[in-house]
Amino acid sequence: QVQLVESGGGLVQAGGSLRLSCAASGDTSSRYGMGWFRQGPGKEREFVAAISLSGVITSYADSVKGRFTISRENAKNTAYLQMNSLKPEDTAVYYCAAVVKWIATMSNEYDYWGQGTQVTVSS
Repeated sequence: QVQLVESGGGLVQAGGSLRLSCAASGDTSSRYGMGWFRQGPGKEREFVAAISLSGVITSYADSVKGRFTISRENAKNTAYLQMNSLKPEDTAVYYCAAVVKWIATMSNEYDYWGQGTQVTVSS
């Protein structure tokens, strides 16, 4: 079992930056691929970024490529999502997830989920 807790969300102006953190507890997080998903108002949950067990392989949604960076520190059992050049359309609840495999980009592949953290980008 893995428990995930996100933090770092908030209100930011367009063009600004935020860094989300996902702290894992329970089982050793380094055995899991990690991902970030988001769900905007009235929208389906969508993939944002994923990182492999080792941290070497990453994957991003086209909408965030070049602006967001996913990373992880296995020694701290923590994953991060650095978000730069934020846009109003990035407004959503952001969820951290863990998958018992190398890496995954589909939400139904993930085994554990955090409770989410709100990110609001004002224009």
